[in-house]
Amino acid sequence: MREEAKSQVRAVINREADRLIALSHRLHAHPELGFEEVRAAGWLGEALAAHGFAVQAGVCGLPTAFTATAGSGPTVIGICAEYDALPGIGHACGHNVIAAAAVAAGIGLAAVAADLGITVRVIGTPAEENGGGKVLMIERGAFDGLTAAMMVHPAPIERLDPPVLARAQLHVEYEGRPAHASACPEDGVNAADALTVAQVAIGLLRQHVPGDQRIHGIVTEGGQVPNIVPAHTSADYYVRARTLAELDVLHARVRACFEAGAIATGATLSLGSASPAYSEFRHDASMLAHYRRNAAELGRSFPEPTAADDRMAASTDMANVSLVVPSIQPLVSIDSGSVGQHQAEFAEFAVRPAADRALLDGGTAMAWTAIDLAARTG
Repeated sequence: MREEAKSQVRAVINREADRLIALSHRLHAHPELGFEEVRAAGWLGEALAAHGFAVQAGVCGLPTAFTATAGSGPTVIGICAEYDALPGIGHACGHNVIAAAAVAAGIGLAAVAADLGITVRVIGTPAEENGGGKVLMIERGAFDGLTAAMMVHPAPIERLDPPVLARAQLHVEYEGRPAHASACPEDGVNAADALTVAQVAIGLLRQHVPGDQRIHGIVTEGGQVPNIVPAHTSADYYVRARTLAELDVLHARVRACFEAGAIATGATLSLGSASPAYSEFRHDASMLAHYRRNAAELGRSFPEPTAADDRMAASTDMANVSLVVPSIQPLVSIDSGSVGQHQAEFAEFAVRPAADRALLDGGTAMAWTAIDLAARTG
């Protein structure tokens, strides 16, 4: 029964391959930022509805989130789709591949859901890059009742359990007082100086944090013209650590650096965040074992990670899902060589033949893994 179901899934995905690839390329050609993915969410919903899924748009109070459900069995498999792009560089994280692979896995599983006694739920999750769509959807019940959740992510390499860091965001603003920078600088309170003091403090702090922690950011406003003392400055920073517990400690130390800028200059500090915190990832070992066997049957291989590979640690809100539902997010190679995610060139690789193969293989391997889970829990 299991092998027959896998053959049926593969046949469905192969039959739909051209349409799945076209969907990936269409998403790639029309990149949309987080919480603005109106076309992407619509196209994915239409593709799933055409295969019998009951699609609910705008779930969890998020206009570009959706769920699509097929089957009615007690084993409920969640396949996560991401489809937001990056500012300026489009799909340089390959979310077009992720979304199309999720549709592939979904339509493959829908064809066998009744025979296996499973429910397939494709979950459209906006704003992974900057906004924490999955965290909001967890809080609002979208992941309740799942037996397991999974997705694949394109990368330069194939890897089952990529390193993932917990992450917090900081939006920083200083308010000072403007003055003529030459005629009466003593009347001003320099908000740019406050940010400079904070950045120097963070630079010194980096010597005293573990090597797997990260602090990085950008200045989004630094003043207007040289002859006016800057009255307002702002910055966006990311802080990363191995776990949420370690992140809390580092986050407090970084906040103190920004507070130091305010104390030193007399500027007023405001701290906020555009996103909930992302957690560490609990990779489910049993699911990964199934996925590895299935991906290997499709010709994918998993070289032993190198030290350089282990340093390629990013963050994802899929990690928060892994704390509430057994989850996996393997990396699937699109043969980009030394070009990694969030480099402009990676977007070019995300629509090449290797990426097209990756979405079909990733979708098939996820569907086959779901079949293995159904056999185990049935």
